[in-house]
Amino acid sequence: MTSILFTSLCRLAIAFWVGGAALFTFLLTPIIFRVENRDAAGRIVGYLFPGYFRWGLACGCAALAALLVVRGRHWVPATALLVVMLALTAFQAFYIEPRAALLKQQIPSFETTPRDHPLRREFSKLHGISAACNLSVIAGGVVLVVVL
Repeated sequence: MTSILFTSLCRLAIAFWVGGAALFTFLLTPIIFRVENRDAAGRIVGYLFPGYFRWGLACGCAALAALLVVRGRHWVPATALLVVMLALTAFQAFYIEPRAALLKQQIPSFETTPRDHPLRREFSKLHGISAACNLSVIAGGVVLVVVL
């Protein structure tokens, strides 16, 4: 019974994490950028990022704790994948997002600052790394929900 409870908790935490990430990435952010100008949309999404990453870290830690209690059939590879997902989310939360936020403060406007401006190029690089991390977390979560 305990095994079923903790396996369910693990799957639920992963589903909340991945579902939230997918909702934010594929629905909410595109809508915000469609209805607002680029600077306003960037500011709105920037306000949401800290909570978004805290949500991912909380769900990931809950899933990892539950998985460590269960130690089921696939627990070693699942644990490894969860740790990688948490590391990617922590990297985004504590390294990428703060650096990107500082860069955004230094760029007067994304609408008027040329794309080849050094600050915009650095921001684009960080954005690309963050997007790759985010998609990797989503993909890893989908794999875990299927495997567990």
